[in-house]
Amino acid sequence: MSDVTRVHATARPHFRDTFGHAPKVLWIASSGGHVAQAHRIERLLGVNQDSLWVTFDVPQTRSLLAGRRHVYVDYVAPRDRRRALAAALEIDKIRRAEKFDHVISTGAAIAFFSLPLARLRGARVTYIESLARSTGPSLTGRMMQRVPGIQLRTQYPSWAGGKWEYSGTILDSFRAEPNERKSSGGRKVFVTLGTIRPYRFDRAVDAVLSLLRPEDDVVWQLGETRRDDLPGHVATEMPGDEMKRRMREADVIVTHSGVGSILAALELGKAPVLAVRSEVHDEHVDDHQRFIADVMEQRGLAVRLDLESPSVGAFERAMNTRIGSGDVTG
Repeated sequence: MSDVTRVHATARPHFRDTFGHAPKVLWIASSGGHVAQAHRIERLLGVNQDSLWVTFDVPQTRSLLAGRRHVYVDYVAPRDRRRALAAALEIDKIRRAEKFDHVISTGAAIAFFSLPLARLRGARVTYIESLARSTGPSLTGRMMQRVPGIQLRTQYPSWAGGKWEYSGTILDSFRAEPNERKSSGGRKVFVTLGTIRPYRFDRAVDAVLSLLRPEDDVVWQLGETRRDDLPGHVATEMPGDEMKRRMREADVIVTHSGVGSILAALELGKAPVLAVRSEVHDEHVDDHQRFIADVMEQRGLAVRLDLESPSVGAFERAMNTRIGSGDVTG
């Protein structure tokens, strides 16, 4: 039985079953999909304005956490243990300065030492594995397994068991609906490749270029993929508010299969077209984007773009899908 069938065939667990309503939380999350998931989970729990966020200073987090209590620490790249330890020591000082009901993290490297240290100090600590990990825990998740007392949560019932419990998935707060649209003339196309360093993603750019019409209005957020051969507006990074506006205005959103960008599109009611990064092409540290793309397709929430043989049908299917959203309390 697939995860989709399991979730819909039984009473759905909910994060509130684990954490209660609107707890005061020290949220620890790397930027991108990790902080986006944590933010969605907080809204499902109910927002507590006394909660504190620890993350990285990037345009996404400045927008996402505007008006919220937050502290920025230096960027921790995937598998950079030296910077992860430095972040943990800084976070330890923050946590010891006030009382929290929970310390919760959705990863990634920022949690590697900070959660074990918080648990060592006696805090109630929970690690929620990313949506991107549909077949088993990440490196950070495997590290958390070794620390007594850290509560471990997966968003997939298929690999729950042992130390890992399934207490819900943020994907249950979205649903796909038909949205019949005609696609004649120029389209507004927004392309976002995220900001993960130091990985380029030229295959995605080339695939999109092959599908564009001369009259299309295109906006590119490229991250590390520097290009000078592109039509339309090109940016390396983009403030969160501008990205949200561009997504809202777009007829088609093409995104790398990163959880943060996917969630941003879903929350605006748009089914994204997914370009999947590959380890063998040196586009990411591993192939986890393939697994999240599989899950999104199974639920009908996104459309995968074939980077070797791109088809305009991917654009059409995405445009003809509307995303509904519910069960968000804050």
